[in-house]
Amino acid sequence: MRLDVQMARRAARLAAVQALYQMEMSSATTEEVIAEFRAGKLPRETEASLTELKGDGELFKNLVENAVARQATIDRAIARRLKNWRLERIDAVARAILRAGAVELEQRQDIPTAVVLDEYVEIAHSFFYGPEPGFINATLEACAADLRPVA
Repeated sequence: MRLDVQMARRAARLAAVQALYQMEMSSATTEEVIAEFRAGKLPRETEASLTELKGDGELFKNLVENAVARQATIDRAIARRLKNWRLERIDAVARAILRAGAVELEQRQDIPTAVVLDEYVEIAHSFFYGPEPGFINATLEACAADLRPVA
């Protein structure tokens, strides 16, 4: 895959995580965050290497719309894999990362599981310096068993 395609997808994933977080914190609508993405307002300005690229708008839209439309199903898939945790008690950023990752696992069968896991662990490293990236990896890897059919 070309580097520009990878970077556009990475920008879309980061923006989707930020949009899901924004929607949860401010009650922004799907339409509002999609408009912000199209206007170039996501991802955050501190991600200069990503903001210089145009994100994959279709991937972003797919992740955000399906995270909202399928939230109950996605949340159940995540919650089943949480040991001694309740989804609503997890940090809101981690919850947004898990939801975006789970949606991509479910909806984008064309993207290998290992790629999806790696991308969301990298996003987790952008926000967390402790054990959270490992937690994100383990949870999404477990969710993949439920969200992806065995080949």
